[in-house]
Amino acid sequence: MSSPNTGGPSGARLWLGLAVFLALCFGVNGLGGLITYPNLAEWYKSLAKPEWTPPNWVFAPVWNLLFLLTALSAWLVWRRRGITGAWVWPFTAQLGFNLLWSVLFFGLRRPDLALIDILFLWASLAAMTVTFWRVRPAAGLMILPYLAWVTYATLLNFAIWQLNP
Repeated sequence: MSSPNTGGPSGARLWLGLAVFLALCFGVNGLGGLITYPNLAEWYKSLAKPEWTPPNWVFAPVWNLLFLLTALSAWLVWRRRGITGAWVWPFTAQLGFNLLWSVLFFGLRRPDLALIDILFLWASLAAMTVTFWRVRPAAGLMILPYLAWVTYATLLNFAIWQLNP
């Protein structure tokens, strides 16, 4: 059954869809954390970092907020377009590039390869922002903090790579 306002899912299916998007986003967040946190104590701490690097405690709440916004924005788009359409690819790509970044930077300890990946993450987020905006402007707006954070993270990744040849 469709919701009269959106033409999309309604009732239990609507809330199940939200649960799926939350599970996808926080699943990637959790897997990234499993790779990241064991390396924070020694390896990341030992790296030379620019003075504008945030304290480690900032990263978890920021990523949790960004993944919450991503899940909510994808859910809003899904309510309008279903699981088909151009919006699915950038959403899926950014999840993959996000997880791959953790593998490359923290798992393999390769800031150089992570820098290449984060550029693809940024591009997929830019595409996702535009695509989501076209379907539902509020959904596109919800991705802008993620895009801003990844822009900052790209600069940080680059600086760490430069400072740690």
